[in-house]
Amino acid sequence: MTDLTRSELARDPLRVARCLLGSELWSTSPEGEVGVRLVEVEAYRGGDDPASHCYRGRTARNSVMFGPAGHLYVYFVYGMHFCINVVCSQDGVPGAVLLRAGEVLSGAALARNRRPAVRKDTALASGPARLAGVLGITREHNGTDLVAGDSSLRLFRGAEVGDEEVRSGPRVGVSTATELPWRSWVHGSPAVSSYRRGGRRRVRDGV
Repeated sequence: MTDLTRSELARDPLRVARCLLGSELWSTSPEGEVGVRLVEVEAYRGGDDPASHCYRGRTARNSVMFGPAGHLYVYFVYGMHFCINVVCSQDGVPGAVLLRAGEVLSGAALARNRRPAVRKDTALASGPARLAGVLGITREHNGTDLVAGDSSLRLFRGAEVGDEEVRSGPRVGVSTATELPWRSWVHGSPAVSSYRRGGRRRVRDGV
């Protein structure tokens, strides 16, 4: 497998989001290894994106989003779920791509053990919380370098996804900038999550 490079990720989140479709994220832990193919993502910018965690500037919580690119930004929502994002843009410019869904390529048994309530294998990593769960990602992984050779989480280039396979639409669960079609997915993948319109109760879904 070939690594994605930091320079490829140090670009506008919309470009990186497209690049990440079809790429692979692998997690290695004492429990074993799980690999997923990414099939659904959402792009988030900074000061010009009111749905972004960085819209109002840098905080202790969102500082990872300011770079360098290629690191993992992890946050906790609803008191129960972790969401994972690939940091992008130039160093000092906030931006990230939320990883929304993936297809499990390897480590299905471990993935099932981590998400025992999921009935279908195609749904094991469908949705941000399930994706983080099957990979065993928690708050302690915030800031992990995804392109470092010795990292427990590695981001690799996958099989190319053609433009004809990609669809786009509004981001899920955000209450602002709802008109922006910054969610992208691989059409036909059974792992793509369901769309939900945003509102007051979902204001924290954005990155």
